[in-house]
Amino acid sequence: MVIDIYTDGSARGNPGNGGYGIVLTSGNFRKELSAGYRLTTNNRMELLAVIVALQQLKKPNMQVNIYTDSKYVCDAIEKKWVFGWKQKNFAGKKNGDLWNEFLKIYAQHQVKMHWVKGHAGHPGNERCDVLATEAADNKTNLLIDVVYEQLQKSENGLL
Repeated sequence: MVIDIYTDGSARGNPGNGGYGIVLTSGNFRKELSAGYRLTTNNRMELLAVIVALQQLKKPNMQVNIYTDSKYVCDAIEKKWVFGWKQKNFAGKKNGDLWNEFLKIYAQHQVKMHWVKGHAGHPGNERCDVLATEAADNKTNLLIDVVYEQLQKSENGLL
């Protein structure tokens, strides 16, 4: 069984309110997911979308195609940069917390990344964009990106 996953992330202001959108498909099965955050970045939402999508898989060693318009996420995985970053404990790299989460779940499956041009009419990507932006724009029920907010407070001398 092959699972196709479409993901997108959004941030209003970058940093600002953010959200992710996910569409999972396999045969006749289809599931959509989204969530919004009160303060985050676009790259964090792009990566979090992939993590949350992979966490939905119930069996190990699944064949998964992930379609994303994020060159940041796609290139880091396909060009294997993330594995070098991990060896250096993400020194000088952002989002190490999320990359560590990604690597845990990534190792459980056979994942192939596919980059798609954003806002180019690709149905899966367009739907994820709508889900991500609606989640980011939802002023109620926004979640807290705890790691990012703590980092912001630390960098601003508030911790």
